[in-house]
Amino acid sequence: MTPRRDFAARDLGAGSHQRDDEPAGRDEQAAAPEPRGDDAPRDDAPREGASADAPDPGPAPEAALALFGPALPLAERYTALLADAGVRRGLIGPREVPRLWERHVLNCAVVAELIPEGADVIDIGSGAGLPGVVLGLLRPDLSITLLEPLLRRTVFLDECVTALGLENVTVRRGRAEEMRRELRADVVTARAVAPLPRLAGWALPLLRSGGNLLALKGEQAEAELTAARSDLAKQRPCVADVIRVGHGKVDPATTVVRVTVTAESDSAASPRSQRAPGGRKKRGRKR
Repeated sequence: MTPRRDFAARDLGAGSHQRDDEPAGRDEQAAAPEPRGDDAPRDDAPREGASADAPDPGPAPEAALALFGPALPLAERYTALLADAGVRRGLIGPREVPRLWERHVLNCAVVAELIPEGADVIDIGSGAGLPGVVLGLLRPDLSITLLEPLLRRTVFLDECVTALGLENVTVRRGRAEEMRRELRADVVTARAVAPLPRLAGWALPLLRSGGNLLALKGEQAEAELTAARSDLAKQRPCVADVIRVGHGKVDPATTVVRVTVTAESDSAASPRSQRAPGGRKKRGRKR
């Protein structure tokens, strides 16, 4: 049988704008298996810094100091964890280690300028914590939920959050489509998770009216959005555009598809409204 490859793991050769830091299955939330084998908790937990034989991601570039400021030591520690335990656990491809700073950490950090102060953020398919962990250490004003269906990834995320002392970040194991009655956010982020129509189907029900889906995409973002507009309109009232952030800070600038919810919908209603247990509509007393 030909091995199955997902959206996030395709076309990862030189010059590709997709990531090769995710093993197959990241965008298949509905098919996430029960943990066993490699999905079981590991005893190689992230520790202070990296082990002596870990791949070296190199020193933090000048742009990192400008972006992270006093949080730079935390960013350096996180990058070292990605290069060490992240590689050993299969969350980061070994070829990505020399470009962790520019292609991954800084690429995610500039997205912070799109998020309002004090926002509730859900990072769907958080994987190794990109962009959720980066945003958490850069923006302590944010309340961030790292949502990830696979156990071995949530174990890594939990250990990173503890090692970095991120009190504003929570890890939840689960699929986005299962959380629409439990979680609400002002912003949902996602990076190399799934094609836009499928991603929107997971993300838009989690957003409050006026909230934004920020999907980090590659150079085909405009074409992907054009093809997905009719699907987006069917899911929730929204508007969408493609923006590039981080000019003068990262090269190339980070491309983001931003989908803004413009109204509530029945599918996004709160758990206490609209329907009683069992899916029946609540009925008022006849007058």
